[in-house]
Formats: sequence, structure tokens, C-alpha cells
Amino acid sequence: MFTFEILKSDESTDARLGKMTTAHGVVDTPAFMPVATQATVKSLSSEEIQDLGFEIIIVNAYHMYLRPGHRTVEKLGGLHKFMSWNKPIATDSGGYQVFSLSKTRKIKNEGILFRSHLDGSEHLFTPAKCIEIQEALGVDIMMCLDECPPYPSTEEYMKKSVELTTRWAKLSKESKSRTDNSLFGIVQGGVFDELREKSAGELTEIGFDGYAVGGLGIGEDQEKTYEITESTLFRLPKDKPRYLMGLGKPEDIVTAVSMGVDMFDCVIPTRNARNGTLFTSNGKLVIKNAQFAQDGRPIEEGCECYTCRIFSRAYLRHLYIAKETLVLRLLTLHNLFFYSELMKGIRDSIDSGDFPNFLTRVQSLGGK
Repeated sequence: MFTFEILKSDESTDARLGKMTTAHGVVDTPAFMPVATQATVKSLSSEEIQDLGFEIIIVNAYHMYLRPGHRTVEKLGGLHKFMSWNKPIATDSGGYQVFSLSKTRKIKNEGILFRSHLDGSEHLFTPAKCIEIQEALGVDIMMCLDECPPYPSTEEYMKKSVELTTRWAKLSKESKSRTDNSLFGIVQGGVFDELREKSAGELTEIGFDGYAVGGLGIGEDQEKTYEITESTLFRLPKDKPRYLMGLGKPEDIVTAVSMGVDMFDCVIPTRNARNGTLFTSNGKLVIKNAQFAQDGRPIEEGCECYTCRIFSRAYLRHLYIAKETLVLRLLTLHNLFFYSELMKGIRDSIDSGDFPNFLTRVQSLGGK
């Protein structure tokens, strides 16, 4: 059970307001998915994530496979029950984690041979295995196994990578057995426009419930990221959801929405919180700075998040400098509230016809 409906489109950009229906509920798009890598958004409970207004999260299949094991989660009633989250869940295939975490990996025609970053044990991720893992977890949106090549890569290497990703995408679709979830193909091709066109065309021909744009934001400059994103989206079906993987700065999100992206995920709001960097409507605020030692104001005046309603900058700085674990929760609550409000603002502005002005305001904060 998976459908996607476009409710309204912006007249001067490619931004669109949509509704994605899954077996575990509806997701209003454009949507941001907090990253619950190991079945938790670091420092927060599932109930808190829901209370912040998020309708979907993304969990990592690689980590669930290695620990506690996908069959263990299946025996315990599936991932929704396991982590007490009753709304939609997406998973990535684990391909990127194999690329980034495994010191020794070998790309083979049948899949990726790698050693666990936990205990060094050897494993083979095939397209069928990745589908088996995600179906056992019982998630709503699955990803095909793909190869995420490093940046920079030669055009010749990238060409072979795209061929492999297409082959694995076809095998992934053939391996899918459940009818209560969806499967997205992942467009690769690096910074080579012709290869992106080839990848998008081949995946569209196979046919998927949605399409992800992968392999960006890993070293190329912002201008190239935007250029490749826009040209790739132009080649994907307009009636299917489009997911830009891994990019999550506010200015990147609104820019990508203007190009027609519907879904995002990124560790930026949670990781930045743990590092003491906070998002506000006036730009970033670094709480560890000495200037906040006696500052009795909240992180942001007018912010309705729990942290801003209760605590001062001075107190939060004290907790951070003292390395108290409470600060991780409080700062994460604020940053995710900011992202929830950002996505709500995007949707409201598309609905009201004010998106171009909203886009300009958020883009102006880039780098602040």
C-alpha cells in the first residue's frame, strides 16, 4: 500500500506540495526524515520525535543487520514495534555504510563483500539480501542496493558503477516479495551529467515507487551539487516522489525543494546539536562561545521548542562546557524543532503561493 499524490505546485518554481500514503500513515511532503541510524534518533525517544511533528524517520539497514540482527527485530514484531514508532519508516540499503565504515570491501558483480566494523566478520550484501533485511524489518520505504563511489572518481569508474547500480536495482525489484511497502531506485553517476541521464533513464525503465538521488554532497562544490540535482530531477517521473539523499543544510533543502525534491534526510541537525551548533532564523549560534556565559535569553526569542521555553543560553552553555549529558537532549530538541518548523514553513508557503519569498529568506541565511 503506497501512493503519492501532488496536491499543489508552485507557479514560479518546481516546488510541489504532496501527500505520500503508506501502510503506517500519511506523510505530507516536502518532508524531512530525522536519522534514527540504530533505531533511535540520538538522545531522543520516538514519542519526542513524533511530538516535534515528524511523520517519517529513516533507519539504517546495515546497522540493524549487524546489531541486533534483522531476524531478531522480525521476531520481536518488526522495527515499528521494536522502537515504539507507529508512523512510516524508511531504510537505506546499507550500501553507503559499507562504503564509509568498512576498511576492507570488495565490489563484486553479485554484491559487496565487506568486513563488519564491529567485529571484523565477513559479509556479502547482495541485492536480494538487502531486500530480505528491509522486508524482515517491516519498513514502509526500502532502497535498492547501490554502489556509492567516492569523490572524485574517474568517468570510466563511474560508468561501471552506474552499470552495476542498474543491475542491482533490477535484481532488487525482482527480489521484492511484500506488497505492503515500497521500493525506491537510487540514481548514481557522480558529477557526470550523461551518466546521471543514463542512470535515471534505466531506473525509470525498470520502474520504481519512488526515486532517490544519491552520491552527492560527498566532496563536490555546492554549485555542482545543485546543477546535477536539477538535471537529474528533470529526467525523473513527475508523478513519483523524489528523495535527495544526505543533504540537509536549510539553504540546500529549500533550494532542492524549488527544483522538485519531496524528501530529505541528514544528520546535520542532530550532529550539529551534539557539537553545540544551533540553528535559528537568524543563522547559526555556537552555544560554547564565551559571549553566552551570562546570557539569560533563550536560544531564539519566540521559539516554542521545549528548550527555548525553559532554559537560557547561559544554562545551556554551562551544561555543554561541563559535558553534562542533558545538554545533548536539549540542543537536539531545539535543532529538530527548527527543522520541523522549516518543513512546515515550506509546505505552508507553497500552499499560500509565497514560496519564492520563503526561498529567498532561507537562502540568505546560508553560511551565517
